[in-house]
Amino acid sequence: MTTHEINVKSWLKENRARGARLLQLLVRENSTRGQESSAQAILIEKCRQLGLAVDLWELDREELAGHPAFCCDRQNFAGNPNLVAVLKGSGGGKSIILNGHIDVVPVGDETSWELDPFSGHIESGKLYGRGATDMKGGTVSLLLALESIIASGIKLKGDVIFQSVIEEESGGAGTLAAVLRGYQADGAIIPEPTNMKIFPKQQGSMWFRIIVTGKAAHGGTRYEGVSAIEKSMTVIQSLQKLEKDRNAEITDPLYEKTPIPIPINIGKISSGQWPSSVPDTAIIEGRMGVAPEETIQNAQHEMERSLEGLKLEDEWFEANPVKLEWFGAQWLPGSLATDHLLITQLRESFTEIKGRSPVIEASPWGTDGGILSNVGGTPVIVFGPGTTEMAHDANEYIILEEMFAASEIIALTLLKWCEIAQ
Repeated sequence: MTTHEINVKSWLKENRARGARLLQLLVRENSTRGQESSAQAILIEKCRQLGLAVDLWELDREELAGHPAFCCDRQNFAGNPNLVAVLKGSGGGKSIILNGHIDVVPVGDETSWELDPFSGHIESGKLYGRGATDMKGGTVSLLLALESIIASGIKLKGDVIFQSVIEEESGGAGTLAAVLRGYQADGAIIPEPTNMKIFPKQQGSMWFRIIVTGKAAHGGTRYEGVSAIEKSMTVIQSLQKLEKDRNAEITDPLYEKTPIPIPINIGKISSGQWPSSVPDTAIIEGRMGVAPEETIQNAQHEMERSLEGLKLEDEWFEANPVKLEWFGAQWLPGSLATDHLLITQLRESFTEIKGRSPVIEASPWGTDGGILSNVGGTPVIVFGPGTTEMAHDANEYIILEEMFAASEIIALTLLKWCEIAQ
């Protein structure tokens, strides 16, 4: 380990309490959709304290709406800005984007929480609260890594572009806005909660709605009608077959431990208005996974073909075809070759800090990485300290030791990737 690496690591060891306090402050601010500003203000102040060049702006829906990657039902972004802060390099080194999102999902049923969802309570090495794992802990890892380099007096050749964006949880409008504002780099790290695994590939996903038509009738003479609920069962069977067929084609070894690499999840079904009536409409809503090397359009076409095939199984669908809609959120897939230099250097840094080789897998969910790579042309790795199974769950927490380890790994990677100016 070089002198610079030793200095950075020592600073991080000595300033763990600083990182824990920053995370507490962030978690105590409710930054659910439309309320991101208070947590973002903490990060803005931190970036200014570090001497970074701060760029702050509100998203323009009209500007974003014309882009094919834009998918967001939010009409007004006023008062909840995007933040980008740059540590300018001396030149001649590779640049990197450190991308985190400030928005968190709603807390759900508060009675399921043992503590206040925004407590930031620390106990037995864990910090609790909504967003601790997804992904304010990862964001703190990024800032600790940056601060350790600055505090150690190290000058880098390449630019480090820190991003705290809004709207990741609903489709990535914040990161898209940053890309369209001109922020691109030679590489990027997104510290989503991966349990310290390295994800060079990310599954994409999109929401779908299928409207199934039946024929209304009185429940006492239900044989005179056609139940949309019963017809929807045929549709669901078709979706299950499509899921099985699509996943049978996934041979990537990074998915060998994932039971269903690209799931088709049915998350909501609604039908009927009266118990004594045969329902004439059923609505199925869900999420379709997209393989890392696949396009959104190809996945859509596969579902469309599957639903068109319903008429071969049941003549009812010949005269009454289902209606398929794509709505709501969408995440682009992303893929990076496992021998990419950024992965090599991250693996080396991981081994130096953890004393073992990292686990490399494919992400089971979508991230903003697909936008950075497909729209911004920036190679992306997803790697972070959060506890995957706690993301979006009640009693969410992060293991602080892993957050500190991630900051050390990321700091060493920045030294390698951006290079140290002599």
